[in-house]
Amino acid sequence: MAGYSNNSAAVWRTGWAMSVLSSGQFDAVDTQVDKRLEQIGGAHAAALRGRGAIAQARLAYRIFRDRFAGPRWEKLAARGAHPQPPLWASTSTKNPDYPDTRYVDSLIGPDTINTMAESTIAAFEDHGTVARTIDTNVGEATRVMQNLRVVGVDMDDVGRTLEDQGVAGFHQSFADLLITLRDKAHQLAQQ
Repeated sequence: MAGYSNNSAAVWRTGWAMSVLSSGQFDAVDTQVDKRLEQIGGAHAAALRGRGAIAQARLAYRIFRDRFAGPRWEKLAARGAHPQPPLWASTSTKNPDYPDTRYVDSLIGPDTINTMAESTIAAFEDHGTVARTIDTNVGEATRVMQNLRVVGVDMDDVGRTLEDQGVAGFHQSFADLLITLRDKAHQLAQQ
């Protein structure tokens, strides 16, 4: 996150890029952080489970609002510039210990986009809470990130791990696609 706060075009290494596209994989962040917290053990680490992704998103939103405000931004906006709103992606909750609307209820605010699976939409319609939440408890979000660091969770390393996993997954999907296309082309050529 430090890189992003110094350069609005920088990629925040835990899956966030706000100038081009701002997107967060919430369940993946919390899964990775929770796994590390379980390895660390203890009550302090356990109290931080499931809190990293939302804290990170709230701090990213604060940076987003700061970057797209003030005299410099107003000049750009007067010339037709538009901010790229944060895109909250992968907001389905896969961990059964967490509420199924966790990453929706906690990230509602102006100038944001939330992509949701059908099951998450149905859950939110049934028992979600409509309220501006993205910029609430930002001080607590800062404390969560500090406490994660104190217990030994390196969020930069979490980001690198998720980035590596994501690149490997996309690479494999692309390789599979190329094989499928090659096979189909071969099949069509024989007809």
